[in-house]
Amino acid sequence: MTGITPSERYLTKLCRRSFLRLWSWPNVYRDQKSGRSVIGKEVCDLLVVFDNHVFIFSDKYCEFPNTGDVRQDWARWFKKAILKSAIQVCGAERWLRKYPGRLFLDKTCKHPFPVSLPPIEQAVFHRMVVAHGSAQRCRDYFGSGSGSLIINPSLAGRDHYDFSTPLFSPFNIGRVTEAKSFIHVIDDFSLDVLLGTLDTAPDLARYLDLRGHFIESRKLQFATGEEDLLAYYLRHVDNAGCHHFYLPNDATTIAVGEGSWRSFSNHPQYKAKLEADGISYAWDKIIDKFTEHLLEGTQYQIPEYRLLDSSVKVQERGLRILAKEGRVRRRMIAKAILGVIRNGNENPRAVRVVPGDPYYIFLSLQAPSSRTYEEYRKGRARLLEAYCLCTRLEFPNARLVVGIATEPENSASGRSEDMCVLDGGMWNEELAKEAARVKSEYEIFTSLRKSHYHESEYPLTRPQLSGKGRDRNKLCPCGSGRKYKKCHGSQSS
Repeated sequence: MTGITPSERYLTKLCRRSFLRLWSWPNVYRDQKSGRSVIGKEVCDLLVVFDNHVFIFSDKYCEFPNTGDVRQDWARWFKKAILKSAIQVCGAERWLRKYPGRLFLDKTCKHPFPVSLPPIEQAVFHRMVVAHGSAQRCRDYFGSGSGSLIINPSLAGRDHYDFSTPLFSPFNIGRVTEAKSFIHVIDDFSLDVLLGTLDTAPDLARYLDLRGHFIESRKLQFATGEEDLLAYYLRHVDNAGCHHFYLPNDATTIAVGEGSWRSFSNHPQYKAKLEADGISYAWDKIIDKFTEHLLEGTQYQIPEYRLLDSSVKVQERGLRILAKEGRVRRRMIAKAILGVIRNGNENPRAVRVVPGDPYYIFLSLQAPSSRTYEEYRKGRARLLEAYCLCTRLEFPNARLVVGIATEPENSASGRSEDMCVLDGGMWNEELAKEAARVKSEYEIFTSLRKSHYHESEYPLTRPQLSGKGRDRNKLCPCGSGRKYKKCHGSQSS
């Protein structure tokens, strides 16, 4: 399933790149009775269910009318492309809240939706309207620009299409309806930028959550486009290293001007980030490979091992843990597992532990010529389970342990992967004894070496940020939005 219309297919492609295909499902239906039969009625154009986040997409392409009166043309297009979609999204949310178990992948309602929705009291809904068709008229109206709609928080409901309201202004988007539920409106140009930049589920979910609160807080005067608002968000990082919508200490509101995205995306720091991100997509490929086997029912079955449960429910949970990592941490994790695979060329057994939440244990094991591949695969699974147990024994604060085992880089037998998940909350005396036993039997962690590693999102080197010949009152080249003297200049000797 990839969507019905060209724009729906493109949206599905983008979302599956961000959320991966296990959690992105186009054209989901609900069962609706008609006499004695059941007819499926489409709930939304695309539904993404990932962890506690539920993304509801309504996607519409509508020709922008050209009557010669741009005010009238905008009002008509808004009602058809945005307001109608907003009504569909809100209706979909009501159904999901009331009947979360009555979702299907087909109009005949024979194939149930394969992913369980989170408990409604824990669900975080992201209401998404994707509207195509206004970009060229928007550029013509303003005489330049990207064609992205202006974000204007002062507008609400009828202000978007009623000429008599004093705030009415073509190509401006605020609060689409008067209802409490905030609706995100994404247009032609900003769709690619948004989903292409925040291309992991946690990164996009955090942005949308903060975006909605920021717009509703009225701390934003306006933003000349979604891409410019995104640039402002990405420029600022809090003390915990997370992006946020920063306001200077003496400011109560801010305006985000045109060209912010162009300036940000051309900055050396951002280009260095994109280059550094390249290795992180190896992690995406690992998730996608596990997903392919899960959806096609071709995953390796090892029923005798308690941690290598191949059921859809357990495997989906494991894959969700892998996919919950943001883009920057995926860099670090990908470097770790690829390093283990390379080290496996020289070592019969190569292992690396990556601490965090969860703890990861990566294992590369050479296949001995004296054993069949089936024997090797079972032995590797047994060893991986042992390493997961020993990781929890060695690091008692590990709430979750996820293990992945594979062959070395130069393996002649090809490539396969096993995954297991150990829930630290289920730890008991029996598992502790088992961990102690296998630690001795397999000589695990006999010479554990610890090292500290930090992955900078914007990885320009210190010489590139040095203050030699630099005006200390100008913005720091790191892209923080602060003056150089208060950023990297304050650290210069």
